[in-house]
Amino acid sequence: MSLAVAIQMDPIEAIDIEGDSTFVLALEAQRRGHGLYHYLPQHLSLKDSRIYAQMQPLEVRREKGNHFSLGSPQSVDLAAMDVVLMRQDPPFDMSYITATHLLEHVHPETLVVNDPVQVRNAPEKLFVTHFPELMPPTLITSDKREVVAFRAEHQDIIVKPLFGNGGAGVFHLGPEDENLNALLELFTDLYREPIIVQRYLPEVRQGDKRIILIDGHPAGAINRVPPQGEARSNMHAGGRAEPAKLTGREMEICEAIGPTLQERGLIFVGIDVIGDYMTEINVTSPTGLQEINRFDDACLEAQIWDVIERRYGAGHTAPSA
Repeated sequence: MSLAVAIQMDPIEAIDIEGDSTFVLALEAQRRGHGLYHYLPQHLSLKDSRIYAQMQPLEVRREKGNHFSLGSPQSVDLAAMDVVLMRQDPPFDMSYITATHLLEHVHPETLVVNDPVQVRNAPEKLFVTHFPELMPPTLITSDKREVVAFRAEHQDIIVKPLFGNGGAGVFHLGPEDENLNALLELFTDLYREPIIVQRYLPEVRQGDKRIILIDGHPAGAINRVPPQGEARSNMHAGGRAEPAKLTGREMEICEAIGPTLQERGLIFVGIDVIGDYMTEINVTSPTGLQEINRFDDACLEAQIWDVIERRYGAGHTAPSA
C-alpha cells in the first residue's frame, strides 16, 4: 500500500530531529513507500466548496542540518490525498479551530489523523473533565470568588490558562501566597476564556508521566521530572525525561479512557498523569515518541502507521460524532 500523505505542521526547518514526533512519523511513512507532502496551516484554503493547500513534496532524513528537502509548491485539492496528519503545535486558538473546520470537509474520505471534529471537541484540559473520577479536584471559572474559595478548601493550588500549552502560564500558589489577586487580574487581561485551577499534587516532584496511547491502547511512557525550584515538568520548561513503566493505577486510567478514544477516532494521544491522577488528555499534537523509543528500544511511529493503514484499508469509517 502506497499512500499520499500530507503533513500539516509548523515550519519543518525549525524542528529538533532528535525529539520531534512528527519527524519520526514522516520517516516511518517514507520508509513504507508513502509519498510525503508538507504544508503550513495558513496555507489551507476553501474555494468552490473544495479544500486546497499550497503544499510541497517532502523528503526527510536523519541528518542534522540537512534533515529535509522540499519540492516546488503546488496548490493541491486535499481530496487527492489519502491521509492528512494534523500535527501543528497548539495554542488551541481560533486559528487551530478553523483548521479543524476546514479539514472536516475532507474527512473521512481523506483520513485525517486525529479526526478533526474530535480534536475540536477535545481540548486537553476540558476533555479530561469527562472522567472526573480520574482527575484531581478541579475548578474552571472566570469568577474570582470561586478561585478564592477553592484555595481556601485545598490550600495548595495550580492556576493555568485553559488553552495554554507547553507549561506556559502555569503557577503554583500556596495558601498564604499574596499574588493570587494580581495573578487573576493578569489572566483577565490576557485571556477571554475561564482559567483552570487544580489542587496541587506534590507527587509532581517525582515526575509528571506522559503516556502514549495508540488507538486507545497504552504503548509506552516517559517520566518528566521538573528541575529544582520549578513546579512544571514540561520538556519546554526544562523537565528531564526518564524511563518509566506503567503502574496498576495508570493501567486503570488507560483502560477507562481507551474505548472513548477509539470511538472518537483519536489514534495518537498523550495523557499526563501525576501520582494517581490524570491531568490532561493531549489530542492536538502529542509528543514523546522519540524519548520512549530510546528508553524502551521501541518504534511507536510504526505502531501508529499500522493503525492508520488498517483504518484506511477498512474504509476509515470511525465515527466523527
